[in-house]
Amino acid sequence: LETPDAALAEFDQTGRIKWATDLAEIPAKYGVKNVYGEIGTAFATCAVASPRFAAAFLGTLVRGLGADHVVWGSDSVWYGSPQWQIEAFRRCQIPESLQSKFGYKPISDKDRAQIFGLNSARLFDINVKDAHKEIPGDALTRMKMAYQAEGAEPSLTQYGWVAEA
Repeated sequence: LETPDAALAEFDQTGRIKWATDLAEIPAKYGVKNVYGEIGTAFATCAVASPRFAAAFLGTLVRGLGADHVVWGSDSVWYGSPQWQIEAFRRCQIPESLQSKFGYKPISDKDRAQIFGLNSARLFDINVKDAHKEIPGDALTRMKMAYQAEGAEPSLTQYGWVAEA
């Protein structure tokens, strides 16, 4: 089993992430346009263990596949609410040192929007404008209105059993 430190050391030396670089190179190598990379648990694990490696992982996929061929995923059924992963991705940026050394570009707001859902909507032929139309009086619309009225900030409420200090 490869440790995160060993994977980062290999990346720093070679510029390759075994399991991500091979995938990212397929379009150029074979002239295909139907390859997509999903960043879910792999990104989440890297974001916690090594934010620099998470940025390298993201940069590798975006450089090789294009931001329009990277999709967001989550194993939240196993790990609980993905909010912390969403926040990590919102804040993730590729450091200038990695940009200059490996030719990565910064992650833009447009890239994030594509990865967070626009790419998947396109793949599943979902009209985003139609999907965003509110249904007056439904429970979700009422919850959204209450959320916005409270300032549209995460509550950071902890659910379940919480030990007191």
